[in-house]
Amino acid sequence: MEIWSDVICPWCYIGKARFEQALADFEHRDQVEVVYRSFELDPSRAGVEPVEDMLAARYGQQASEMEKQVAALAQGEGLGYRTDREVGNTFDLHRVLLLARDKGLDHEMLTALFEANFAQARPIFTVDTVVDVAVGVGLDKADVLRVLEDKTAYADDVRAEEREAAQLGARGVPFFVLDRKVGVSGGQPTEVFARALRQAWDA
Repeated sequence: MEIWSDVICPWCYIGKARFEQALADFEHRDQVEVVYRSFELDPSRAGVEPVEDMLAARYGQQASEMEKQVAALAQGEGLGYRTDREVGNTFDLHRVLLLARDKGLDHEMLTALFEANFAQARPIFTVDTVVDVAVGVGLDKADVLRVLEDKTAYADDVRAEEREAAQLGARGVPFFVLDRKVGVSGGQPTEVFARALRQAWDA
């Protein structure tokens, strides 16, 4: 099971929770390996700004109502959701997530980054916050700082995973690929993921 996602994507946050619920109820769950892969929603973004400003610029007066609707869906899944968070370039976060994968802690790191961003509105685009979150899940501080300071560390790997997503037809995230046989796009309801798991298993 491969899941392309981005840390600033609310549907990735919600979709992760829904997929994990479907997987928990799947009879063959112990035989399913889940790998999270890199995808940047806005790779050209240079600065950091309040997400409310970004959404207002894109969607105008509809932005506030859209955020309320997404917040309600997140809260319906038992997730915290704050609208006063920031949005920025996530390339470095993906590089740290790949470090975490090498250490067997990528699921924990992604979960912690989602929590820090959406539930706590922490400044996840600062070195101090990234290091704090990473150390909190068990990564070594020196390793994290080394990756953040060396802009080439894991950079090719992030780009390769993004190219692969494009080759598979992903136009956005979350994008779920089960055994390279079944694809699911978006933060679908739990029952959709349950059907996809059964379909991929039986294929």
